[in-house]
Amino acid sequence: SSGINAEYGGLKKFGEWPTYPQVWLDGELLGGLDIMKEMHENGELVTTLPVKQSLNTRLKNLINSHKIMLFMKGNPTEPRCGFSKTTVGILAEYNLDYKTFDILSDNEVRQGLKTYSEWPTYPQLYVNGELLGGLDIIREMHESGDLSDSLK
Repeated sequence: SSGINAEYGGLKKFGEWPTYPQVWLDGELLGGLDIMKEMHENGELVTTLPVKQSLNTRLKNLINSHKIMLFMKGNPTEPRCGFSKTTVGILAEYNLDYKTFDILSDNEVRQGLKTYSEWPTYPQLYVNGELLGGLDIIREMHESGDLSDSLK
């Protein structure tokens, strides 16, 4: 209990603000309740605080964060399912520069991307922001020799 009180006292001194609550943004004290109310009333609060991106905006940004983007379970050095492992193995044959996203690390992305892409399974491979497909399509294109051109 004394440790907690010391922390609270330290924060009051550090922020040079004598009361709680205290609102901090990026390591800077914005103020207490009275300041938040004032900022809200004059419209500053909405322009000062970060806005959470919509899921579709976030997905679009992730998909377009690299020319070749693979959404998979795990990562290339430690795939967490056989389909992801096989896809990474196929891509390795092309000596590509690509980026991955572990869908197991973010359930919102994992569920949302299925709807966004209208593709219910993983992995999902995107090239230039467009869904190329999952393992079955990647394997088929690889075996037919069409994958190399699609990855350019």
